[in-house]
Amino acid sequence: MPKQKTHKGLAKRVKVTKTGKVRFYSPNSRHLKSNKRGITVQSYRKGRFARSGDTKMYGKLLHRGLLSQQQHEALRSADAETTPAAKG
Repeated sequence: MPKQKTHKGLAKRVKVTKTGKVRFYSPNSRHLKSNKRGITVQSYRKGRFARSGDTKMYGKLLHRGLLSQQQHEALRSADAETTPAAKG
C-alpha cells in the first residue's frame, strides 16, 4: 500500500508548533509593499494561528492531529480548572 504523503505546498507555508497549533504568516507580505499603507505592512509582521475551521483541513493535508488557538486555550483552561481540585 502506498505511503501517506504530506502536502508539500502547505508544509512550506505553515509551521506546526510543539503543542499542535498551526502558525503561518499573512499572504501578500513578501514584496510590493510600496503601494500599501504603513499600518497594513505592520500587520504583516505578526505571525498568525489557524482558526478552528481550518485546522481540520490542514490536519488531513499534513496527516497529523492539529489544534487551533481557540482549542488550545480551551484545553489549557480545562487543565487549570482540574489541577487545583486534584491538589486539594
